Amino acid sequence: MQQNLSVFSAAYWQAARAELRNVRVLAFSGLVCAMAIVLESFPVYILGPSLKIYFSFVVVSLGCAYYGPVVGMIAGGIIDSVGFLLAGYGEPYFPGYLITAVLSGLIYGVLLYKRRPTLLRIILVRLIINYGSNVLLGSVWKSMLYGKGYLYYATSGFIKNTTMLPLEVFLMWAALTAADRMGLDRKYLHKRG
Repeated sequence: MQQNLSVFSAAYWQAARAELRNVRVLAFSGLVCAMAIVLESFPVYILGPSLKIYFSFVVVSLGCAYYGPVVGMIAGGIIDSVGFLLAGYGEPYFPGYLITAVLSGLIYGVLLYKRRPTLLRIILVRLIINYGSNVLLGSVWKSMLYGKGYLYYATSGFIKNTTMLPLEVFLMWAALTAADRMGLDRKYLHKRG
């Protein structure tokens, strides 16, 4: 992974946008989308139905680390939309969750693309996703959909996301570190020559 580009530079966003023309990256993003949709169908229940973990975030974070925020936002939209069509579980489609998925792809991409997967960086990503996307936005969407007050969903979301944070950080760190050591980016996605 290159580490020289600042997220505030035009070169960073040009590199992120150029990933849309890389056939290997697009194939990888399709694979990430498929794996994330499948993993969303198999949550692991930790303490009954109220506390469960979906492992799709691991493959989404891995994908965004290698294809960046532009492809990450598109992949987030695809995962949310196709995932709903395949397994909506009888619930109505709600575009708020699409916004959250696209925003999460942006966050993962901006904080992980062309960066080393340090523990501090992964903790920062999980804090923003867990409390910004899941608690703040997720509580707004749930209160709009199900009618209970925002504070009810924010409180339960805060407890759940705080409980899951260490496990999510560890899983992301393990996956991203292993992929970085194996040279996934250099060997398969961005071959030179």
